[in-house]
Amino acid sequence: MIDISRVQKELQDCEKDRDSSGIRVCPKSDNLTRLTGTIPGPIGTPYEGGTFQIDITIPEGYPFEPPKMQFSTKVWHPNISSQSGAICLDVLKDQWSPALTLKTALVSVQALLSAPEPKDPQDAVVAEQYMKNYQVFVSTARYWTQTFAKNSSLEEKVKRLVEMGFGDAQVRSAIESCGGDENLALEKLCSG
Repeated sequence: MIDISRVQKELQDCEKDRDSSGIRVCPKSDNLTRLTGTIPGPIGTPYEGGTFQIDITIPEGYPFEPPKMQFSTKVWHPNISSQSGAICLDVLKDQWSPALTLKTALVSVQALLSAPEPKDPQDAVVAEQYMKNYQVFVSTARYWTQTFAKNSSLEEKVKRLVEMGFGDAQVRSAIESCGGDENLALEKLCSG
């Protein structure tokens, strides 16, 4: 059975550190088994300047089983499926420990963006490009970051949601509580 109080505590801990780490975790609804994680692209990588959304599902056996994570933002990386967003990372599989948290798992995913493991790929095409033509890999990863992971400005998001009939203050609050995720904010606004 899921330890809901632990999940709530982990969400509070992430919220406390979010300004320094840039890592956010926000519930998709009142049910704490479906979450969205947000990580910034690491500086000095092709992912720099991007904001990446990760779907998180908390399994019944959490914290004794790892959370299930996959990118919802498209990313070009040897250890992340360019099709499904599936992540090949040991701490999300056999190296998980109940001592780890959602935040440490997201930090590990962020570190994976900085240090790909092309010899243990999730996406063989990307891994081959990484090993055989690194400059093309970097250019492609940057292009995907620019195309899929660049956030529109807060004002653009607010304008779009206000045009749907929601109040300005309500929209700003929803966007803030969802770490800037416009789609998640819309879900929150629609659910009341």
